[in-house]
Amino acid sequence: MDTLLFQASVFLAAAVIAVPIAARLGLGSVLGYLAAGILIGPVFGLVGGYQAVELQHFAEFGVVMMLFLIGLELEPRALWDMRHRLIGLGGLQIGVTTGLVMAGGMSLGLEWRVALAVGLIFALSSTAIVLQTLSEKGLMQTPGGRSTFSVLLTQDISVIPMLAFVPLLAVLPDVTLSNDGSIQRVSDAAHDTGHHAMSLVEGLPGWGVTLVTLGAVASIIIVGVFATRPVFRFIHAARLREMYTALALLIVVGIAFVMGLVGLSPALGAFLAGVVLANSEFRHELESDIEPFKGLLLGLFFITVGAGINFGLFFDAPLTILGLTLALILTKGVVLFGLSLLFQLRGRNRWLFTLGLAQAGEFGFVLISFSTQQRVLSDALANTLLLVVALSMLITPLLFILYDVLARKIEDLVDAPDHDEIDEQGTVIIVGIGRFGHIVNRLVRSAGHNTVVIDHDLQMIETMRRFGFKGFFGDPTRPEMLRAAGLATAQVMVVALDEHVSATKLVSYVRRERPDIHIVARAKDRTHVFELYQAGANDIVRELFDSSLRAGRYVLENVGLSEYEAAEAERTFYHHDRYAVQELAKVWEPGVKGSDNPAYIDRVKALEKELEASLLANLEARNTDAV
Repeated sequence: MDTLLFQASVFLAAAVIAVPIAARLGLGSVLGYLAAGILIGPVFGLVGGYQAVELQHFAEFGVVMMLFLIGLELEPRALWDMRHRLIGLGGLQIGVTTGLVMAGGMSLGLEWRVALAVGLIFALSSTAIVLQTLSEKGLMQTPGGRSTFSVLLTQDISVIPMLAFVPLLAVLPDVTLSNDGSIQRVSDAAHDTGHHAMSLVEGLPGWGVTLVTLGAVASIIIVGVFATRPVFRFIHAARLREMYTALALLIVVGIAFVMGLVGLSPALGAFLAGVVLANSEFRHELESDIEPFKGLLLGLFFITVGAGINFGLFFDAPLTILGLTLALILTKGVVLFGLSLLFQLRGRNRWLFTLGLAQAGEFGFVLISFSTQQRVLSDALANTLLLVVALSMLITPLLFILYDVLARKIEDLVDAPDHDEIDEQGTVIIVGIGRFGHIVNRLVRSAGHNTVVIDHDLQMIETMRRFGFKGFFGDPTRPEMLRAAGLATAQVMVVALDEHVSATKLVSYVRRERPDIHIVARAKDRTHVFELYQAGANDIVRELFDSSLRAGRYVLENVGLSEYEAAEAERTFYHHDRYAVQELAKVWEPGVKGSDNPAYIDRVKALEKELEASLLANLEARNTDAV
């Protein structure tokens, strides 16, 4: 126990030190976790042996919980709506990659069934690393991020039929030679060497393992549909918050145990349970209970991957192992790039899709172990495959860094559709037609004024047109687009771009070209207000300011103030805030955080006291008038 606690302390200390450093260097948390694992494992030898293996099994619950949470977000109807992308994009990726890897394996002398198993293993990518990185970089909602998620989801689902199919590929004999030269069964040899795992499928023929696999999956679905709601209601009657957490952990751990009992992947069982419970009224409760455990355990899983890399085997044949790893990444990259062309991903999204999925994944470990158990892979080949999978996962954060470099250099305009030719001009030019710009456009047009709308989001422009609103697709920061829209004669320019740097540059350019035009700009926050103010905007609207004011007025109305008093307080705050922004703009310094600017801090404190005094004076005056 003392040794296990020491190992756990080393893991946690390595994470606390390495991950913040990696994050500060812009390398991402995943690379920090992997580097921490390499340092405490192969480099310094601080972790290893039986205890480290046990801790790795514990850390693997991070992957199990992540798949459970993904399943909770994907109710069966959502999966059905995604069927075309899942079957088309994801199915083609798995099929083509498996075929190419299988062909490569056969060319290296592997028997076709072994080569097929290797192809299935390498067709999978790392859901844990890729989703973690996409979330950190804010890329989940991009077209490339959504396509990447679809492929990962297809891969995760496909592991179930893969596990059912692999036993049918068994090619190795069911007997081996013991140390004394006698013949014994493989399962008996595993037991003698201390590596026997309790499994109900040991000794069954391939078709028997397949039936047990399908039966386990069906059992999880049936129990999830019919048994969870009564249990949740029973727990709810206890009125104890910790019981919800205990039940959530029981669901995940129990499914992991049952799936392991029949030799299947606990993570896939958890994913199925999540999908089944996605329609449950207790879904959000489960999410909030599992999320804290998932983050920590997932980090420990990445550390164990780094600590488990067999550098001894690597240095025995470094060129071979590195060549196989790079060949795998290149093969998957070619397949993914081709699919990105077929499914019309463009620019940065194409490279995000290609580079983000070019590695092998954590389910490769599961399939390799299962394939070895089912006598599909030899121990020597399995060890080589494990090393290739681990190295490809280690390289993945570097591929995302390469994507960042390419994203800064690649202009989406190279692959974008041709810009529309603007054939009309208006007194008002609106740049950006999201939720903000759309409302402005409707109000101005309903009052009888012509507008010219420009946006670089083709899908948004096409959606506008379906509802009868005219808009033009193109880069609104290009001078020729603005001139064609009538910049020389327009009275008002509305800047409602989501990207705040582009918005500021656009305001600065328009002010230089038309000193007399009135510019209304949307600001992301107060710092952006100052930037737009210096760039030359006349009216600056913070995107959440007015709605926050209205919400504050509702609060005042429900804590004792009359509607008139709440409205007056709102009006006073509004005028004082406009004055405060102008005052703070005088002491604001570009590139310096307000918290690092003493003059800015002092002025904020003084203005806040002025606001409190003004509000109290108004309330006292009204109370005096009422008396």
